[in-house]
Amino acid sequence: MIKTRFTELFGIDTPIVQGGMQWVGRAELVAAVANAGALGFITALTPGSPELLAAEIKRAQELTDKPFGVNLTILPSLRPPPYEEYADVICSSGVRIVETAGRNPEPYLPAYKKNGIKIVHKCTSVRHGLKAEKIGVDAISIDGFECAGHPGEDDIPGLILIPAAADKIKIPMLASGGFGDGRGLVAALALGADGINMGTRFLATKEAPIHDKVKQALVDADERHTRLILRTLTNTMRIHNNKIANEVIEMEGRGAQIEELAPLITGMRGKKIFETGDLEDGIWTSGMIQGLIHDVPSVQELISRIVSEAEEIIKGRLGGTLG
Repeated sequence: MIKTRFTELFGIDTPIVQGGMQWVGRAELVAAVANAGALGFITALTPGSPELLAAEIKRAQELTDKPFGVNLTILPSLRPPPYEEYADVICSSGVRIVETAGRNPEPYLPAYKKNGIKIVHKCTSVRHGLKAEKIGVDAISIDGFECAGHPGEDDIPGLILIPAAADKIKIPMLASGGFGDGRGLVAALALGADGINMGTRFLATKEAPIHDKVKQALVDADERHTRLILRTLTNTMRIHNNKIANEVIEMEGRGAQIEELAPLITGMRGKKIFETGDLEDGIWTSGMIQGLIHDVPSVQELISRIVSEAEEIIKGRLGGTLG
């Protein structure tokens, strides 16, 4: 068993986290992660309303008695959701962990802390991590350039970003972006992190509530099979490579703005992909780790494998290198 500052602070058995994933972070996946001894997050905006989020949290609570959290990501939007109402639901739900991402979470921290909720904030740079630490979050997740979704605009890979953050940040820290096996967990710990945050790897599990064709696409892909879109709008996203991704990049090349791109990149089209398995009908986020995904295990099998691999590396290969 691998214990770190993060496992101790959040009351989990293993330093592995399933971060928020739009359309995917639902009760069945989150509960499976929790029951396997790791930490999972329901994605607040996925159910569709604050009332439905409350029901989703209750459903997860019926499936596990172990800790889990809720992710509330606040991003620029043409039609912003009622974020305050979502935060109110989190505070009244009995959940004691929240993952924040996107914009500065400071306005919500007093309410979270009043309700005994610990906060993990996702960052893509050391400066953002230091700001999060200063405003009082309990831990951060530092996302390297390899990650799915929004990797920030600095293009710093984890091999540099994680130790750079560890040199300056004092609170517990998760490494995110490019993690999916025991080798990655050991590397993250060696670089100064207290655990790993995985998204794409959890997509390819039996409990992930998405179409099997999406899971198989991750198995079939290699590390080169992602594209970066919205770079021209300073809102970079890493997504799975398909015809829509290439169409968006071509449109950006001729100066298209968000209003013209919106019909192609709308989240509802991504939701449809996860439901129908039509891999070319929209965009869906995936990280470079897909090049190291070779099967679709259960969540329990995946987490047990990662921990076993990590322990074997620490006790075996690394231990044997000392004279």
